[in-house]
Amino acid sequence: MDSILLSALIFSPIVGILVLLFVPKSEEAAIKWVGFLATLLPLALAFIVYFGFDNTKETLQFIEQYNWINFNLQALQNGGDFTVSYELGVNGLTVLLLLLTAIVSTLAAAASVWIKEQAKGYFMLFLLLEIGMLGVFASQNLLLFFIFFEITLIPTFFLIGKWGYLDKEKAAYSFLIYNGLGSAILLIVFIILYMKAGTMNYTGLSAFLSQSPEMLERMYIGDNFRLGLLIALLVALGVKLPIVPLHSWMLQVHVQAPPSIVMIHSGILLKIGAYGLYQFGVGFFPGEFEKIAFWIALLGVINLLYGAFIAFVQIDFKRVLAYSSVSHMGIVLIGLGSLTDAGIQGAMFQVISHGLISALLFFLVGLMYQRTGTSLITHLGGMSRVMPVTAGFLLAGGLASLGLPGMSGFVSEFMAFLGLFEVMPVLAAIGTLGIILTAVYMLRAVLTITFGETKEPLVTIKEARFVEWIPALVLTFLIVLIGVYPAVLSDMLQLTINAMMAGRGAVV
Repeated sequence: MDSILLSALIFSPIVGILVLLFVPKSEEAAIKWVGFLATLLPLALAFIVYFGFDNTKETLQFIEQYNWINFNLQALQNGGDFTVSYELGVNGLTVLLLLLTAIVSTLAAAASVWIKEQAKGYFMLFLLLEIGMLGVFASQNLLLFFIFFEITLIPTFFLIGKWGYLDKEKAAYSFLIYNGLGSAILLIVFIILYMKAGTMNYTGLSAFLSQSPEMLERMYIGDNFRLGLLIALLVALGVKLPIVPLHSWMLQVHVQAPPSIVMIHSGILLKIGAYGLYQFGVGFFPGEFEKIAFWIALLGVINLLYGAFIAFVQIDFKRVLAYSSVSHMGIVLIGLGSLTDAGIQGAMFQVISHGLISALLFFLVGLMYQRTGTSLITHLGGMSRVMPVTAGFLLAGGLASLGLPGMSGFVSEFMAFLGLFEVMPVLAAIGTLGIILTAVYMLRAVLTITFGETKEPLVTIKEARFVEWIPALVLTFLIVLIGVYPAVLSDMLQLTINAMMAGRGAVV
């Protein structure tokens, strides 16, 4: 045990929840300030972890381990006493995901100024959601991961269903049903792994599953059994990512949820699926993952093309961005499916990059909706005349999304496709059509909104206030920083990728 820094980071939003308990419901301004300031503590701690991380070491850092649950379960592989520990730690990937979570949460809290009713309940659920997201990425055993994973579901359901738009209840229940089924499958896989290995620790499970084929066969964990577990993981985490055709719930959430929650959902929650596929899929079952790598890459190409085609025909900008998220998550699958150093690095870059870009775009569409009451592309023309700064940020976000060189989206797409071209050139060539379509649908939407004749909803509106530009300014800065200086991510990511590529199965 090195420190308690990760525990402090994960549970620091509780301070804000406790303060909010004593703030009267009628003090709306005070509640919003407390809710926003409460996200600054985990943000500061996330930066401490980031700057304190030694990117020359391939071992877990900031480790915490305590005895947590002790029980006797004879049904396990060897019977006897077994202990589930409280285990935390970070590697090069998870330290970046923690920082991404803290940044997007703070900016989403700033965007929550648009919440008009019951702000106290909203911010208490918001801070609980942040605890769950931070815990997911810092966990080092399956039970702890699952508990934090479930914590993210409960507040998200209420935040969508209570503070969303017209069909908010339908979107909330769709979210709960799909993610609940995914969670059930995930839990079954975790229980089976525990029953076989007698441990829930990531490193211990990786070591157990990396034994000789003969030894695993004697323990009834043969090739087909492990492949079945991997496919179950793919389905469970594919709901979260999402993978077509398990994506329909996500479209409703992105359209009906309040902008601040969509920032978190698209920027962070979808990335749990990508992280899980890497940590549990590639990490626990490297051999089996290689067997289905082509199908993973094919699913990625399908996601990329399907999302891009459907986004092209949408007239609601929210739906354009929702299908864009489906398309861009295909790049994660393409990179993972390549199983090359470049491809996997591209997939991890995409996780971080899309988290920032999607948060920026959904913040801007939320700002426009608050001003005009519509997100229809045909009703928002001529924005550059009345809201030139907002239009400028929108253009920057659109260019980042389509992969303009000098922005983070270019780095992730280039690396992911470079990896796929190494091993599956035909499939990669087909996938590049999705990049072209991305440019088409994104430029069509952004240029229609930005230029042209000024539409009626925009005639009388005013430019956003400076305080409303701050989230957009921060996100744009980070997108450009990663685009022009990728080493800010690659130095840390390379440690994690090196360990995986070594064939050890453990992500350390």
